[in-house]
Order: sequence, then structure tokens, then C-alpha cells
Amino acid sequence: MPIHIGLIGDHDPAVTAHRAIPMALDLAGAALGTEMRVTWFGTDALEDRAGAALARCDGLWCVPASPYRSEAGALSAIRYARESRRPFLGTCGGFQHALLEYARNVMGIAGAAHAETDPDAPERVITPLSCGLVEQRGAVVFVPGSRLAAVHGVAEAVETYHCRYGLSPEYERRMASGPLRVIARDAAGEVRAVELADHPFFVLTLYQPERAALEGRTHPLIGAFVQAALKGGRDP
Repeated sequence: MPIHIGLIGDHDPAVTAHRAIPMALDLAGAALGTEMRVTWFGTDALEDRAGAALARCDGLWCVPASPYRSEAGALSAIRYARESRRPFLGTCGGFQHALLEYARNVMGIAGAAHAETDPDAPERVITPLSCGLVEQRGAVVFVPGSRLAAVHGVAEAVETYHCRYGLSPEYERRMASGPLRVIARDAAGEVRAVELADHPFFVLTLYQPERAALEGRTHPLIGAFVQAALKGGRDP
């Protein structure tokens, strides 16, 4: 039986990451000897029925290219993945919006905002990076003992970005006491990946690991995500 992955985002074939993601999943599935089934879910279709739409997916991936058509739809889907304990991966815009969902619905910060869409909000959880990372590559250093360190088997790797926004340092400090933990930083110490420690698989990266597929490589993180989805099963 194929593994069914739901992609949360507004599909645009002109977006490099959107072309790479199905390739990345196919490579990971082939390495595990299993067939992949991929379904795109536009964010505007998820506002009121995320659970019903996504329940048969074995894993969920919130993809790059925000702002989304519906922020509410993206956050509803992320909340479903978190609360249903469905394997979840968020890359680039998915990283940003998963942190936004956590701030609102776990930390209780009702006004948590993304500076790209609400630059004057007082509670900006996602803020401009100190240096933009559009089509940039850089070293990512994994926290020892983290999931990323385990799946890579090395202390650091070079990854590709296409983003201008990341986690506010203020909110990083406020999140530090809970189960959301930083698992990778760049050479300057800025957050580049986060995971939810009390979830079977809930990993967020500011970089785009899917781009390894454009070079014909299976990225270790995507392989781990697909393996988690293979183990996770689906609702009846």
C-alpha cells in the first residue's frame, strides 16, 4: 500500500521547492522500497475542514512559498498534525507557520503574528532575518543528541535557503521552557531547525532539504520523515 503524504500549500510549478518536493518523496520512498502517493491541499480549502481533508494522510508536509492564500487554513492543518500526532515536516514557510500555530494555540499568544503579513503587530513571532537567505547556502550545525544529528550521522551539513524571515530571538527565549526545542543553528548561532519533543515526528527547518532531490540525492531528513509516515498508519 502506498504511503500517502499531504502537502499543505498553494501549488505553483514555478516554485523550485514545489518541483523538488514530489521528487524528494519519490527518492525517499524508493530507498525504503515503498510507493509514494502525494496530494496537494490548497490552504484556502483547509480553513474549516482540515481534519476531514487530511485524516487519510500518513504524513503531512507544510511546504514553502508563503504568504499562503489562507494563513488560517495553513494553521488549521498544522494544528491537526500536531494534535493528531501525525508525522509532520515544515520547511521554510512551513517552519514559520508551525511556530506561529504553536505560539497561538499552545503558548496562548492570541496575537502572535508573522512580520511578512503583519509588520506592525506587537507580537511578531516571525521577524525578518538579520541577513536574508534567498538562494543562499550555508552550514547548519546540529545540536548533539537531536533527531537531526541522529539522522545525518554528522555534526553539520550545508543546506540551501530561500527565505527572509525566521524565529524572533525574543520568542525563542519564551519557547525554551516547553517541549519545542532548537535542534540546529547556523554558524552565528541563529535558529535553523526546531522539533516538538513530545510528538512522534514534528520537525521544522528554515532551510529547504527537498532541494537535494534536484541533485538526485535522498536527503536524510526526508528519508526519516517518510519512514515515520510508513510506521504511523492512517485513520480508518
